Amino acid sequence: MHALLTHLHEVGFRAAPRPLGIDDQGREVLTFVPGDVVWPDGFSLLEPTLQLARVARLIREFHDAVQDFTPPADAHWQVLIPAEGSDIIAHHDLAPWNLVVADESQWAFIDWDTAGPGSRLWDVAYAVHGFIPLSAHPDWQRRDAGDRLRVFANAYGLDEAERRRLVPLLGRRTRSMHDFLRDQAAQGVQPWATLWAAGHGDAWRSDAEYIEQREDQWVHALLAD
Repeated sequence: MHALLTHLHEVGFRAAPRPLGIDDQGREVLTFVPGDVVWPDGFSLLEPTLQLARVARLIREFHDAVQDFTPPADAHWQVLIPAEGSDIIAHHDLAPWNLVVADESQWAFIDWDTAGPGSRLWDVAYAVHGFIPLSAHPDWQRRDAGDRLRVFANAYGLDEAERRRLVPLLGRRTRSMHDFLRDQAAQGVQPWATLWAAGHGDAWRSDAEYIEQREDQWVHALLAD
């Protein structure tokens, strides 16, 4: 993970902590990213859609910056959910709860512990779920979800083929979170068992069903002229 973050800073990507090394107790030391996470109380920072587009561009900048990263031979990744594709080292948790905003000039993604082999679309599908958001919960459902999805795709720069591949991936990526929590809970692995007991698995399943039932809507939003 330190090699990845070092690479990002060396190529000019500043929206991530910078590694400082390991302390005398064997703990990783990173620069502190000041500010507050967007979720849930700061979600209004993603309004208007100009701000949502900024998130998509930031993710694209990360993906472009990591494209030429060659992991060290002894690299070890904490892979929680095997990704579909492995064209980059992906973040795997690009979501409002990991976006820190200090002011208009300083936005950064944190929590890089689960970075590992993945694909651009795998990261984008997860980000879309959280930042649109695509949620079954009545407090978070958006009537303009399709419009926001199109804004996100345009700002990231998805081509037509990628947009067509993204639509079915949205549901699969979301459902993978439910399945992961279910399997970990069955083995009693923490903290996932506690999250499952608290209903997080049900939330991911409901969101996956919401997304899957509206695939035609997402296709229209992404491909309409």
